[in-house]
Amino acid sequence: MAGEAGERSWPEGEHAAVLARLDALEQAVVEIGTRPDETSVCAELAAFLVRRVADAAAVELRPADPGAPAPPEPAATAGNTALLHAAPGAEPAEPAHPDVPADHGPDGDAVLALPLRAPDGTDLGRVRLARASGGFGTHERAVAAHAARLAAVHLGHARTLAATEATALHLQRALVAEPGRPHPNLEIAGSYLPAGPRTLVGGDWFETVRLHFGRSLLVVGDVMGHGLDAAVDMNAYRSALREVAATDLPPHRVLRQLDAVVAEDEGRRPATCLLVQVDPGRATATFSSAGHLPPVVFAADGSAELVDLPVGPPLGTGLGGYESAVRALAPADTLLSFTDGLVERRGEDIDVSLARLAALRLPPGSGPAEVVDEVLRRLDAHSAEDDVAVLAARCRERPLG
Repeated sequence: MAGEAGERSWPEGEHAAVLARLDALEQAVVEIGTRPDETSVCAELAAFLVRRVADAAAVELRPADPGAPAPPEPAATAGNTALLHAAPGAEPAEPAHPDVPADHGPDGDAVLALPLRAPDGTDLGRVRLARASGGFGTHERAVAAHAARLAAVHLGHARTLAATEATALHLQRALVAEPGRPHPNLEIAGSYLPAGPRTLVGGDWFETVRLHFGRSLLVVGDVMGHGLDAAVDMNAYRSALREVAATDLPPHRVLRQLDAVVAEDEGRRPATCLLVQVDPGRATATFSSAGHLPPVVFAADGSAELVDLPVGPPLGTGLGGYESAVRALAPADTLLSFTDGLVERRGEDIDVSLARLAALRLPPGSGPAEVVDEVLRRLDAHSAEDDVAVLAARCRERPLG
């Protein structure tokens, strides 16, 4: 990965050398920090320094969390050989001043160490350079120092972005992954997957509500759109759903009331929603859909079947018109509800997408947790272009209470 020797030889004459230095400084701005993550910034810094200044470069970062152990290897290296490696917990060397000659390694190699310091003064680590022959000239040291300062700025931004994303994602997962408690006679499992690292929050969610007489209401919803606004509306839908569901109305009437409540707020985004009232005592499930995709039932032998049910308009339109459908549940049936991100693929008809799900054959006897894991894996949901929320439920063999 080392550049040609001529690329790092500075022209004779001060005027030509200054022009070359300015060109290198300009290229550093273009080549370092093209992507907002630490690994990319470190790799771009090391590659730039090898092309312009050194035979080898190693970037060593301190952990963002002071309590975390230091990495045993550099965050990025470049060059003919990885000449420099950081020992775990090693302290960075004193920064090399541009006017001070470079140090030398035990084999006579020229070695230059520069700090990586964020604009707020945070010590992020260091970058070390090595040349097998000759030292580092004044212009080369200046270019290396500039590149290190530039990378430190991008590293600081990358860490801030990563912390913000982690906070938002934890919030989203907390909202989705902590539904209410269903009745003990129902076994459930759920999962939420964001659409890639740049998607902070979204409107996909699931919920369970414990009802009278051993019944439970299962809910999966999807607010249209993405981002913080969709997440805020999602939380509003979820809160309203809990209040309406507490009245213990049939699913279609719950949707009717929820639609009326949401329609009063013109600023609220529409949402699709699927309600399933499970009655283990009677071994039945009552479904009602507001513009949502149908659920699928996995039988004891692992075969899948889409549930055929009437579909009303999305919530928030004020149109109403919701209906219910009842289906019997066999003792080992596992019901899987999901948002469209699980099955939809760009440029593909939704019927084809649903057929792919219905064609799955899972290991016989799979319970809710196994069904969730297998479906997510087989449909490659971790690479989906949209958020994914799934909720699986199965009646326990011996209903309680």
